[in-house]
Amino acid sequence: LAESKRHIDAIRKALKESDRLLLATDPDREGEAISWHLLAALGLDRGKATVPVQRVVFHEITKQAILHAVAHPREVSQELVDAQQARSILDYLVGFTLSPYLWKKIRYGLSAGRVQSVALRLICEREKEIAAFIEQEYWTLAARLAKSAGQEFTASLIQLDGKRLGKFDVPDAARAEALKQRFVKADWRVAQVTKSEKKRYPAPPFTTSTLQQEAARKLGFSAKKTMSTAQKLYEGVAIGSAGTVGLITYMRTDSVNLSNQALAEAHELIVRMFGKEYALVKPRFFKNKAKNAQEAHEAIRPTDLARTPAELKAYLAPDLLKLYELIWKRTVACQMAEALLDQTSVDIEAAPGGLFRATGSVIRFPGFMKLYI
Repeated sequence: LAESKRHIDAIRKALKESDRLLLATDPDREGEAISWHLLAALGLDRGKATVPVQRVVFHEITKQAILHAVAHPREVSQELVDAQQARSILDYLVGFTLSPYLWKKIRYGLSAGRVQSVALRLICEREKEIAAFIEQEYWTLAARLAKSAGQEFTASLIQLDGKRLGKFDVPDAARAEALKQRFVKADWRVAQVTKSEKKRYPAPPFTTSTLQQEAARKLGFSAKKTMSTAQKLYEGVAIGSAGTVGLITYMRTDSVNLSNQALAEAHELIVRMFGKEYALVKPRFFKNKAKNAQEAHEAIRPTDLARTPAELKAYLAPDLLKLYELIWKRTVACQMAEALLDQTSVDIEAAPGGLFRATGSVIRFPGFMKLYI
């Protein structure tokens, strides 16, 4: 309380020398409630303000976005404040009732608010499904074929005696061995070749969860390491004569949206580095598949796409560079042209009664895959 009072007194003192108060808390319900509570703590609520009070909202921490927000302020939204209060009430109703039970049954200090309670239910339901699962053995068959030496490929059995092969139609090793002996003696011939064009599109820019997943897959980072490294990139790194610069936008977000500034930077960069054929005529937009996603901030991206990983190599520690490069490539790639693949499917008869299928693809135009896979 003493610490809070000290900060409130400092703000109150600064207000005496100011011509207006800008409230720039997070652009979500919690942020709106914080602004509302701050006004109450300062005694500036209910028309008691001695200076103009303005609420500013920005979804990216860049110079352009902040200047735009300051130029277009609004009032504190009571509807958002009420929504946050309702959300808080749910925490009290659920958490205050359930948490003491967890302390007794599991471990003292565990929390069971609105989020943890739902997660716990999902875990319990999944555990019941695992416990109820009945194991069932099945086998798959594939043939290694070659028209000439050094050109081996694999084809899988998809049809047997005129019927589509079901998942459990080869239930044990004895049946698999019998089919193997049958097809070793079969006459093989190509029945049909089907060619088609397939388009492959890039993944959306990073959210918090997808960044953690991709950093684990590509860099071997734990979730904790990913977030601590991203925090350093966000807070800023000394970049030579430019001083300390924040290199990425806020890294706690569910949004897959990019600002108009970022989209323009991406288009210009792609044309310059890869050529016009790799750039899009119109920006590509993504939709969030998650319901009730928190999209107060935009997707995780570099604050300036012109700062390439190669240019920052001299200033960043290895882990910082790896994560920055991952974010930079994903952001640029999501605005590059789709990849074009020529896909070929070959059906091969193994007489009598067997039909095997082999599929493969060749990249005709790499598109975004030239940068990020």
